[in-house]
Amino acid sequence: MKRRSFIKQIVSVSATAITVPSMVLANEEANITKEPKKEVLKGPNDLPFEEALKAIVGDKEVKDSDKVKLRVPEIAENGAVVPVKVSVDYPMDENNYVKSIHILNTKNANARCVDVMLTPKNAEAKFASRVKLSESQEVVAVVGLSDGTFMKAGKSVKVTIGGCG
Repeated sequence: MKRRSFIKQIVSVSATAITVPSMVLANEEANITKEPKKEVLKGPNDLPFEEALKAIVGDKEVKDSDKVKLRVPEIAENGAVVPVKVSVDYPMDENNYVKSIHILNTKNANARCVDVMLTPKNAEAKFASRVKLSESQEVVAVVGLSDGTFMKAGKSVKVTIGGCG
């Protein structure tokens, strides 16, 4: 009789050992498939072009200037890596210098691409980067000067393969 009770105990323990983990796994899978509602957070760059420009310059006027040299390709085969070069023909003196350069685009969800802050110690106001463009659109360089004024330059880029949304 001891042998029969021992076998019954082994069978019941085995059944429990198999059933309980499978119930736990099923419960975890049910929790995994029920995705919580994700809250879409709006970041500081999630602004259309006009709002992004206003965030940078406030109520000040932005003038087109030939002192801002913006170099972008006319046609970008891949919108995920569009090279952008900006140089500003402006003195970098202690009291008169280029304070910031901002690269914006006109059609992406995130209008702000690059923000660069400068000081007179930079010696020259220029930099190069790559930006993402979702479709054909204009790229705009906005330059902030130490006296609080702003100037800009813009060029159109035709994108054959979009880079982002």
